[in-house]
Amino acid sequence: MNFVVILSFICYIASISSSAQHLASPPNIILILSDDQDIELHGMHPLQQTLQLFKMFGSQFTHAFTTSPICCPSRASLLSGQYAHNHKTFNNSLNGGCNGEHWREKFEPRALPVLLKQHNYQTFYAGKYLNQYKGAEVPPGWQEFHGLHGNSRYYNYTLRENAQNVSYTDTYLTDLLTERAANFIRNAIRKKPVQQPFFAMIAPPAAHEPFTPAPRHAGSFADVYALRTPSFNVPHKDKHWLVGSSKHLSNAAVSTIDTYFQKRWETLLSVDEMMTTLVAVLNETQSLANTYIIYTSDNGYHLGQFAQPFDKRQPYETDIKVPLLVMGPDVPKNQFIHIPVSLLDLAPTILEWAGILVPDYMDGRSFKEELVAANKNLTLQTTMHERTLLIEYWGEGNDETFNPLCPWQRQDHLSQCSPVAECHCQDAWNNTYGCVRDFRYNLDRIYCEFQDTEHFVEVYDLSEDPYQLTNIVNDILPIEQATYSILLDKLRKCAGKKCSE
Repeated sequence: MNFVVILSFICYIASISSSAQHLASPPNIILILSDDQDIELHGMHPLQQTLQLFKMFGSQFTHAFTTSPICCPSRASLLSGQYAHNHKTFNNSLNGGCNGEHWREKFEPRALPVLLKQHNYQTFYAGKYLNQYKGAEVPPGWQEFHGLHGNSRYYNYTLRENAQNVSYTDTYLTDLLTERAANFIRNAIRKKPVQQPFFAMIAPPAAHEPFTPAPRHAGSFADVYALRTPSFNVPHKDKHWLVGSSKHLSNAAVSTIDTYFQKRWETLLSVDEMMTTLVAVLNETQSLANTYIIYTSDNGYHLGQFAQPFDKRQPYETDIKVPLLVMGPDVPKNQFIHIPVSLLDLAPTILEWAGILVPDYMDGRSFKEELVAANKNLTLQTTMHERTLLIEYWGEGNDETFNPLCPWQRQDHLSQCSPVAECHCQDAWNNTYGCVRDFRYNLDRIYCEFQDTEHFVEVYDLSEDPYQLTNIVNDILPIEQATYSILLDKLRKCAGKKCSE
């Protein structure tokens, strides 16, 4: 651990005892959102300083999930506190609602930054916003904005920087975002009135493709290989057709997966540096003790599981489970929090931290009280412990996702097909599903229904089968399946507090 972080820790401890006057003010909040960072394949390993920071002064959630394992719907859910079936951002395409008219007119004007700004928060955004965002205007609610045009990249990008669009060629994006965020924090603390806190959201490109590490980090994990889970490069016929049709990957494909795994980890080293820099700035400005910091990702990622090459979009733990680390006032230190939560819950939690009433239209639930109870070593038995979460995804395959370099037909409506993945397509028009992630009655299950021609169903008991090797749909009682199907239908139609009943 470097000296700056050690010093920050020492000052953090010292500041806690003398921070009563700071805690009387509304807290600052920082949210760092990585891109496609898994937790199941040890995706947090490169962030050693971040892990040490949260181990000493924060908590890590063990059951944190995205509600849609793909970038744009997940980010829209985080910003709105709503499931995709409510905000209508179904996939990464404009036709699928990503930064579409419906989102911009109905949901963006009441999203998290708007509510915070209305309550006297200074707001800041830097990094990838929504995949189809092209810089036409600054989205509502953001006072300082440095939003990336389109999807993640590391060089040769354009940012909407407040009133203008600015293009960069050779500046590594994560480093630029770190600099912008650090300057914002310094300026916000320097100029702010006593009662004007800030909310800063930073969304670096790591660990999204094209997996380009900063030059100083290239080769750092050259001797590391992709995690060989029990499902690695093992086709499983008991999965829905898109995964069940996978074939054993060649040595060349496995070598590509190893390279991507290494480079993904290397891209995250600059994110680790981002975290330590921002903590140092908070310490420098004497605002660390009154600042909440959240670290998470929009979705997970798989690399070789069930002989799928590399992507997200599937209802398995690699794709739907995300890192979630939190530190700040009343957050327990050096604890693992086992309540199930989703990215939907971040907006309500942040609003409660800020002392703002959570709107009825939000589907997520605040976990503020659970953190406070854990910090006091209390066992707070709330319905959060007996919870079901919805995972939903809509397949993207259509005429325009056809790749002529692969031996499929345009009318097959397949997507994410490429020779580098041996033309194993990662998505299709009917890769549409809904799942119940069930934690009731001490269960640890997932139940999924696919809207394909087979009406395929997958069920896994993760307490017995954490790698989801065996589909137990034929082992559960018919009444159990019927009950799950009814519950899933209810969740896919829910809105607001009905999503938590």
